[in-house]
Amino acid sequence: MKPTKRKAQVAMIPDKPLKASSQVNGNVVITSLIAKKQKTTAAAAVPDFSSDPLRTPHPFHQESADNGIVLRTFYPHEMSNERARAYTADALPRPIELLNAALARTSPLRRTAKPAHAVVHWFKMDLRTTDNRALALAHAKARDAGVPLICLYVLSPQDFEAHLTAPVRVDFMLRSLAVLKRDLARLDIPLWIERVEKRRQVPARVAALMEAWEARHLFANIEYEVDELRREAGLVKLLAEKGVAFELVHDTCIVPPGQLTTGAGKQYAVYTPWFRSWVKHVHENPELLELAEPVGRNEPGVREGRFKELFEYEIPLAPEGKRLGEEERKRFAALWPAGEHEAKKRLEKFCEEDIGAYGERRNLPSVPGTSNISVHFASGTMSSRTAVRTARNRNKTKRLDGGVEGIQKWISEVAWRDFYKHVLVHWPYVCMNKPFKPEYSNIEWSYNRDHFDAWTQGRTGFPIVDAAMRQLAGMGWMHNRCRMIVASFLAKDLLLDWRMGERFFMEHLIDGDFASNNGGWGFAASVGVDPQPYFRIFNPLLQSEKFDPDGEYIHKWVPELKGVMGKAIHDPYGRGAGALAKKGGYPEQIVEHKGARERALAAYKRGIENGL
Repeated sequence: MKPTKRKAQVAMIPDKPLKASSQVNGNVVITSLIAKKQKTTAAAAVPDFSSDPLRTPHPFHQESADNGIVLRTFYPHEMSNERARAYTADALPRPIELLNAALARTSPLRRTAKPAHAVVHWFKMDLRTTDNRALALAHAKARDAGVPLICLYVLSPQDFEAHLTAPVRVDFMLRSLAVLKRDLARLDIPLWIERVEKRRQVPARVAALMEAWEARHLFANIEYEVDELRREAGLVKLLAEKGVAFELVHDTCIVPPGQLTTGAGKQYAVYTPWFRSWVKHVHENPELLELAEPVGRNEPGVREGRFKELFEYEIPLAPEGKRLGEEERKRFAALWPAGEHEAKKRLEKFCEEDIGAYGERRNLPSVPGTSNISVHFASGTMSSRTAVRTARNRNKTKRLDGGVEGIQKWISEVAWRDFYKHVLVHWPYVCMNKPFKPEYSNIEWSYNRDHFDAWTQGRTGFPIVDAAMRQLAGMGWMHNRCRMIVASFLAKDLLLDWRMGERFFMEHLIDGDFASNNGGWGFAASVGVDPQPYFRIFNPLLQSEKFDPDGEYIHKWVPELKGVMGKAIHDPYGRGAGALAKKGGYPEQIVEHKGARERALAAYKRGIENGL
């Protein structure tokens, strides 16, 4: 079946008017903030809060800095809860609103800009030629103007550092870039990789390349994280001043952020009603699942003209500090073949063999019951549209919420990625080291380094936790059920700051995606959008018995327990296998779950009542 084609949707989410409100949130009255913003003159793009108490950091900001949660090299101190609530109350502009304002102001120029000697597509987290909306638009613009299409990728070591990008993920991205470069070369399209040491220099360097190539149109897909939205808002204006149109396209999400609201016109903060709305919206707008036009060829003469040197650039090495050792490089390359062709193979194999039973098998870490497509979503070697269309076409119905249960469930899991990006756009402070529920910033976390090291090394004495952490070390990936178990254990049993775990995951996951990782940690630590109360605390023993009943997963990753069988595998020291565990060098439990649970409940209660 041939994919349906459609025109890509260019970014523009209407700005919301700022309304006066008497909302009281966490003992902080927002009315005065909104009134203060309304007094700002229309000429001011962003209100000046330089003398406002919103500039005061959170009382616990030093702990955040000292424990590496806030990277002070790149970012200010942890913001106050009041500042976080100001975003919710529309008293501070969201980064997406800054971008929309920049696009609106430059719209006349962008509509009338004429192509010169080339059109450029800027690859980011969309490392594919198939179903790439901005790339399709760039190709169409170049084709209609009779000029070459040039592709660009910006490699910024500081961005990798600031975003905590795992070395294994950098390696996967570079291997995917090599595949992409070969695919584009077959179409006589060059891919130029520009290394920019200082992340603040990226806009100026992109502008300089546009000038050097005499290109008047730059296309890119939108990234929804705060840094990228702010950067692109500034770059839209910078390029417009130079006569260059920067076109940004919604591509990552099936439904762009901002299009789904409750009956009261509010953004959804709970997944289940959001998903119902998502399904309804896609059913009513089937073009959202239509695939972008495939990219066509450049004229062969481009290889001999002024852009000849762009074809000769090699894929660079990973920056120092983000390089894998030789053994790791070979291991991860075998585990995770890179590029969009491997993504397609993996998806087709999953849909052929496993998707029907996904509902029953997805929570069992010892069986291959999941798709492992997340690595390709994270680097953009596959679009979510392609994934959902492929699954839907295997179903007995075209409805996304009907037919085979496993297919329904898998589509709903893919949709979680959209949901967390929608949350990130509307509540941007979650991208700034704040929990979705700001009052949970007041919890007095432990920063016990011995406990944290035991957790990271898989030496906690809880076999299911240790197996999961060792899987992460060995594969650069962890089963989703186990991600929830180890995250709950860190936040609730060890009472460690959940953001330490969030950071560790990003530094080690090959599929590290900020929005999904943040949402998952928010769920496990009860500080996120999930409506469940904080007293939902996973019992690691019960989780182990339920999801790894025979200990197959534990035996694979914890060889010290190879002689421990039966139910003792879940708690060897508590079930009569302590001698075997000790002989194998396996540690005793570093905390007692029942007591740790009571401690966590008390700490959460105190923190919420603190009222900072």
